[in-house]
Amino acid sequence: MSYHLLRELADSFGLLFLVIVFVTAVIRAFRPGARPHHLNASLIPLSDEEPRHG
Repeated sequence: MSYHLLRELADSFGLLFLVIVFVTAVIRAFRPGARPHHLNASLIPLSDEEPRHG
């Protein structure tokens, strides 16, 4: 196998991997069940309490 073929395969699979990671992150962020988590996280800077873990 030549360097150029390996480089093209790495570029293709790297791009595919990053697209899958991006789509997964978007789906996870915009799913309906995530709303309470986002609301809780948005209030953390305004809170005087320590953040809850979990």
